[in-house]
Amino acid sequence: MSSNPAADLYLDLLAKVLTRYGFEGRNVTVSLPLGSYESYLWQLLTATMPGRQVRMVEPGTFDAKLREEGVDWPADAESMVGLKRLANIRECVERTLTDGVPGDLVETGVWRGGSCIFMRGVLAAHGDPDRRVWVCDSFEGLPEHDGRYAADIGDQFHAFSELAISVEEVQENFRRYDLLDDRVEFLKGWFADTLGTAPIEQIAVLRLDGDMYASTMDALEPLYDKVSPGGFVIVDDYGAVPACAQAVHDFRKDRGITDEIHQVDWTGAYWRKGVPA
Repeated sequence: MSSNPAADLYLDLLAKVLTRYGFEGRNVTVSLPLGSYESYLWQLLTATMPGRQVRMVEPGTFDAKLREEGVDWPADAESMVGLKRLANIRECVERTLTDGVPGDLVETGVWRGGSCIFMRGVLAAHGDPDRRVWVCDSFEGLPEHDGRYAADIGDQFHAFSELAISVEEVQENFRRYDLLDDRVEFLKGWFADTLGTAPIEQIAVLRLDGDMYASTMDALEPLYDKVSPGGFVIVDDYGAVPACAQAVHDFRKDRGITDEIHQVDWTGAYWRKGVPA
């Protein structure tokens, strides 16, 4: 899009605040190895305090590289995706605005809402009057493996209580940035139950952040055909979770999708839906 210094300044600042970029010395969330004894003890501890948002944190020294790549986990940030993946969101949204690609912005799997808040901020910065941002999540964390896909056998994401953020908390996060309005739509429930009947007509940017094979496929199957030609599909966990990448590859193979996949950082990837000749 054409250079707009005020919009650039606002969006750069918004991205840094959403990721807490530059907050040296603040606490960071402790990430325990799956299957470790420490992880087992932590699960036992959190199980004794149902309904409470308990986190394990430790003093952290700010590392610009880690925060840019979204490798560390800032304890109080609205987003853990890092600056590069937020920049990718901005690039994709702005490209659809410039090219006149119709449709709303959708994220499936939102955690504290940071990426969706940023999407709404990009629309606000450029004065878009119509598009909606769809915030789709169970708001209860991730589901357990339901037996449908072998790729999810042994998955433990459901055990991480810190991934279960209520819809009210996400709404409050939007409100904190003055970006909660009637163009932000919240869709609560498991993807398999909600996305197939969601009143989403057209999509310009579809961002997937469901981690699992099932969650990725449960979003692609009902929503991909709604992505407009020239729209973007972004996959947050493509490099980090093999089951997610497998779901993407299986879906693309089944549909005969050959649009080139571009890497964003160590885990994020995206492709642009082909424009018919």
